[in-house]
Amino acid sequence: MSGVAPGVGAPRVLPVGRDALLVELGSGEAAEAFHAEVLRRRDRGELPPVREIVPGARTVLLDGIGEPGGRAAGTAGVDHFARELAGWTVQPLRRADGPAVQIPVVYDGPDLAEVAALWGVPPGEVAAVHSGTAFRVAFCGFAPGFGYLTGLPEHLHVPRRATPRTRVPAGALALAGPYTGVYPRASPGGWRLIGRMPDPDRLWDPARDPAALLVPGAWVRFVPVDPTSAPTSVEERA
Repeated sequence: MSGVAPGVGAPRVLPVGRDALLVELGSGEAAEAFHAEVLRRRDRGELPPVREIVPGARTVLLDGIGEPGGRAAGTAGVDHFARELAGWTVQPLRRADGPAVQIPVVYDGPDLAEVAALWGVPPGEVAAVHSGTAFRVAFCGFAPGFGYLTGLPEHLHVPRRATPRTRVPAGALALAGPYTGVYPRASPGGWRLIGRMPDPDRLWDPARDPAALLVPGAWVRFVPVDPTSAPTSVEERA
């Protein structure tokens, strides 16, 4: 799979049980590109039957390979598919050129000034810089509805807080390392908070299909909204 990204190297394909494969990539960007390639091939009907595709920070798990009647059914079929995966040419990720999930945000987080200092911009420019970025959901985890979004260039990556908060309110828009995320519910957390989503209940709805608003592979745009139309402080949110 030399086409993932120059210098990253070939993926490592490992068996997981009898009908799953874990593909390890050399970087988060390579993992995103590989996951996008899996989805493209699935949409084109070029993928064997796979029950579940689960991206991680640097991995992609393909579970339930070879449903009855599938061409990859059986151990031999899984082994053959593993060799195929290792030989794939993967297209590099491209900037979003299609529909994106729009997330309204009030940029008034308690760590906004710290992030502005780390970025070397005035606090008033953080919203423009952040909302001007096309994000992609790399993978989900931590809590139901929590997506790890990538897209910020490396010079805008920020470290976690030295001391995590014991409670981060639902809807908080946060940064840590290469990731941006929105807390779907109140929880402890060490990410830096730069804003809030006024209606975080949209992030996770078990009655909806899919339940998560932000699913792996989706493009996301953050849209600044008027603070007078939403609660005044992310720290004061229930």
